[in-house]
Amino acid sequence: MGVTLSVTSLVMALAQDMPDEYKGSYVKAAQRLKKIVVDNEIAPDYLYYRVPCPWIQVKLLRLLQYYPPSEDSHVRQIIRESLAQMMASAMETPKNVQQNNAQNAILFEAINLLIHLDSEHNLMLQISSRLGKYIQSRETNVRYLGLDALTHFAARTETLDPIKKHQNIILGSLRDRDISVRRKGLDLLYSMCDTTNAGPIVNELLRYLQTADYAIREEMVLKVAILTEKYATDAQWYIDMTLKLLSLAGDHVNDEVWQRVIQIVTNNEELQAYAAHTLLGYMKNDCHESLVKIGCYVLGEFGHLIADNPGSSPIEQFLALQAKMFTGSDNARAMILSSFVKFVNLFPEIKPQLLQIFRLYSHSPDSELQQRAFEYLSLATLPSDDLIRTVCDEMPPFSERTSILLSRLHQKTAGTTERKTWVVGGKDANSDKQEVLLAQTTGLKRSFTTIVNGNRTGSNGTPTSATSASGDLAGLDFTGPSLPAPNLASAAHLTPDWDIGFNRLYYTSEGVLFEDAQIQVGLRSEYRGHMGVVKLYISNKSTYPITSLTTTVDNPATPNLKIDTKNLPDSTVNAAGQTQQTLFCAVHGPFSDAPTIRISYLAGALQAYTLQLPVLMHRYMEPSSLSAEDFFKRWRQIGGGPLEGQKTFGVTAKNKIATEGFTRRTVEGFGWKILDGVDPNPKNIVGCAVFQFETGKTGCLMRLEPNYEKSVCHLFFHSTLLLVRANELSRCIVLQSAPHKKVFRRHLLSRWNRNFRRGQCVNLRTTNVKATNMHVYSQLLANISEDSRISRLCTFRPLFHGYICIALRQYKRVTS
Repeated sequence: MGVTLSVTSLVMALAQDMPDEYKGSYVKAAQRLKKIVVDNEIAPDYLYYRVPCPWIQVKLLRLLQYYPPSEDSHVRQIIRESLAQMMASAMETPKNVQQNNAQNAILFEAINLLIHLDSEHNLMLQISSRLGKYIQSRETNVRYLGLDALTHFAARTETLDPIKKHQNIILGSLRDRDISVRRKGLDLLYSMCDTTNAGPIVNELLRYLQTADYAIREEMVLKVAILTEKYATDAQWYIDMTLKLLSLAGDHVNDEVWQRVIQIVTNNEELQAYAAHTLLGYMKNDCHESLVKIGCYVLGEFGHLIADNPGSSPIEQFLALQAKMFTGSDNARAMILSSFVKFVNLFPEIKPQLLQIFRLYSHSPDSELQQRAFEYLSLATLPSDDLIRTVCDEMPPFSERTSILLSRLHQKTAGTTERKTWVVGGKDANSDKQEVLLAQTTGLKRSFTTIVNGNRTGSNGTPTSATSASGDLAGLDFTGPSLPAPNLASAAHLTPDWDIGFNRLYYTSEGVLFEDAQIQVGLRSEYRGHMGVVKLYISNKSTYPITSLTTTVDNPATPNLKIDTKNLPDSTVNAAGQTQQTLFCAVHGPFSDAPTIRISYLAGALQAYTLQLPVLMHRYMEPSSLSAEDFFKRWRQIGGGPLEGQKTFGVTAKNKIATEGFTRRTVEGFGWKILDGVDPNPKNIVGCAVFQFETGKTGCLMRLEPNYEKSVCHLFFHSTLLLVRANELSRCIVLQSAPHKKVFRRHLLSRWNRNFRRGQCVNLRTTNVKATNMHVYSQLLANISEDSRISRLCTFRPLFHGYICIALRQYKRVTS
């Protein structure tokens, strides 16, 4: 258990940065958790006040949250049993403090996992009700964990109504005696805010801001600024709340906050006059410098909109700004000078007062103020007003920039704590992948909705994209290229000699799939309708036990083929022992790629095998009988076009001549019912079958015209479902298996290219090639350029002792 605890900590750290490489830990964590919690397989030394090793339980529960919920019903059932046992154990409140703390730690992590799984709506409502009691607890730790769990709940739930029932209690947590509880209360209020409760929450946060700890004021300012912008239903309310925030926060306001206000006011015409009037009222009284900076910009751009209002004449605007020249910083003075040069163009009646200011500051000891005042004075005293009108023209609307308020907010916590799979915010924030990434790695920027239309698009109507702050470093990339993790369970990593058992089980229902000196993998399958059950028997042939047995199924045919695990094999198999795994395979549509399974275990060293499972489309074909009249009637009803396919191919059998009996057995092996006496030519083979899938079934008709003298077959195929299009005809080549030759590969490739370009059928026989016993491998045509008019895909299927190479041909339109 000590080694397990240490390894789990390592895996958790690695899974956060490389989730794909360590996704196999998900099933192992679920199995280990069940053994500890449900099966009680733990040594007495690891019982902490009668709680089975709470540290490993918490770590395993947290590791399960690093990955999305499993689609495997068996794994989900394992997790469900463990969580049910944990919730039942937490119903009793022990008197021992240590035992209570251990149970609470497990309980809240289990609740977080339940929220992450989000499986049942009623269960989520029960969780919110229980958490509402925890946030009223007398214990500080319980209140803290309850608020944290409710914040997670707000990030996942579809509706915030269960949380809003506890809004008054959550608002009261802002005045808790513990600062950590106050922080969690602030996070929860930020997450549960929407358009219906934004007003009360923002007002309460502004009231609390005046007495809040200095350590959290900057964070509060950022969150209030985000909420007022994000959930503002009234543009004037946004201006009032934001300016009130700036006046109360004082020095705790970042430059990004007041700069964002300028951007929004400039881009929304209906805000400009109201913002100018409100800001002038602030300017006439003592106010913080951030309000001065906003005021001088807004009055310089839009002061003329309120010049005719009482108390807002040009001279009154000038006097309000001039009063701030004596108390403001050099940066604020420079911005006020820029506003005054705008006044020269807007209000000629106060030009003498403006020129006097420029002359005064042209002798300023600050070089920036001196240069700015001198240039403005020169512009204002030119004999013609054309240049100053051009220079001082109204600023155009800002392009839709990405706001960096979120970056500022998440920058304070990103990288300092364990990475979470959710961010502090509502469900919309967690559904935004860029914001989730922003919370984990700072530097990204996110665009907020505008006050007017509330969309997330830029000025040109295109969605705004997140950029990285590291892009400012002259395009340098210090991270290096990141390659995707290899999928060792895929068909690209098949074990040598995997095809021997695969070919053996192509038509049969049971047999040995793979065998070597250490293990034997047997298979038994049964198919009924659209459902199939595959049982794998993994036997240990060695004289010592194998441990850490793990299986991973890769299904490239999803979603047309769905594979569900009924049970998992035992992790330990004793010498001469056996374990089983059951797979349910449900077909939802036509598919061509067979699933693969990777079996790994420890036997002195790590051993791994990747095998292909014989779960193929013909397993779901059901023979069907038709009379000659019905056959041709349906054949004509289906017609041609996309519901018809045809193909010409050469055929041979290994070490034998392809006879009529061999051909009939092959057709029947693919699930066809051969209809005798239907075709006028008795040598032709006519078949009928029904393909079963979950939402229905489709009829398939086939007519095969063999020419045994020339070893050529012509195949015609009709289906009521759009399975095979006329321009996607499969071509079969049956070759004897033997070592492949470079000469043969080049010869076959050239033949395929030449015939495909001509649009002809391919007819290859072993007599065309000098080398006898050829072997076809899957990547033969992989070097065909994508720019070619024809794209091809090759897969291979065994035909008793030979191979069928199925190549799908698809014509593409070429636009000039």
